Amino acid sequence: MTEPKYSRVLLKLSGEAFAPNDTGYGIDAEKVAALAQEIAKVRSTSDVQFAIVVGGGNIFRGMAGASRGMDRARADYMGMLATVINALALQDAFEAIGQSSRVQTAITMAQVAESYIPLRAIRHMEKGRVVIFAAGTGMPFITTDTGAALRAAEVGAQAVLKGTHSGVDGIYTADPRKDKTATKITHTTYLDVINKGLKVMDSTALTFCMDNDLPIVVFDVETPGNIEKVLMGDDIGTTVTNDA
Repeated sequence: MTEPKYSRVLLKLSGEAFAPNDTGYGIDAEKVAALAQEIAKVRSTSDVQFAIVVGGGNIFRGMAGASRGMDRARADYMGMLATVINALALQDAFEAIGQSSRVQTAITMAQVAESYIPLRAIRHMEKGRVVIFAAGTGMPFITTDTGAALRAAEVGAQAVLKGTHSGVDGIYTADPRKDKTATKITHTTYLDVINKGLKVMDSTALTFCMDNDLPIVVFDVETPGNIEKVLMGDDIGTTVTNDA
């Protein structure tokens, strides 16, 4: 690999990226292994440092629980625990192929993973380990999108890579799976995304990235080779910055 555009990134993965395509629930071991292999391949050919934030929607989503009458805070904590399950599954896939990794959680669970400490996470990355952040921010009412933006800033990532799935390879004017006239947007601004209500990340995460000048790259994470292409600066997805 030639010189990459980014030397340290945070990859945001939704829980659905871990799930079987036919159900959207549970963990598909082959999909998790493929994600791990793609990242490990980049790590083996470059010095790019990786942090990852995982969602938990393939197991439990706090908003869904709240909509069924559960206490919102309690439902969100359940969702945080779901992200830990996904993080451990990804860690296992990394370790199985020889890529050293660490799971850090925002909720203390010493027997399972390290507690989140920014300087320790940075040190792990400097040593070539992939760091997987789980349990969001440890606080209810805050999405893993916002948690990803916050963690990216805390560890000094140069970009947030938002991995999509189900064949959607960036930001479109409408959902391309439902509207055949939808067109792909290659570059756009945070304000345009917010004002037009484009579904990328929640508005809190977008505003945080805008205020901290943290680029967001939206791309199809399931296509082999795409992670490497994004790191090289190829226009395969959609880049969101302050200036289009």
